[in-house]
Amino acid sequence: MIGYTLPAVLAVIVVVVAELAWLRTGLFRRPAYWISMVIVFGFQIPVDGWLTKLDAPIVLYDPDHVTGVRFPWDIPIEDFAFGFALVTATLLLWVRAGAAARKETS
Repeated sequence: MIGYTLPAVLAVIVVVVAELAWLRTGLFRRPAYWISMVIVFGFQIPVDGWLTKLDAPIVLYDPDHVTGVRFPWDIPIEDFAFGFALVTATLLLWVRAGAAARKETS
């Protein structure tokens, strides 16, 4: 379970802590952020579901390195954690860079 699950959980924790303790962009309070996450997961579910479906997988996971929890359509829940962390980190840095650029031009 450590091989894929632990890094996925740590990625989420690092991104959330970075926002709450350091970046403080307020992104988590913005409805647009949550709408964007729905859109991301809306595309991730059919693509990831197709790649990881148990009856004909394209991507295989070592059962010793994941929790074994799959939802929906056989998608390992760790994939959602990594997706959340990746997209959120990108948006946080984008928002932070935009704020820094606005300060420079003021």
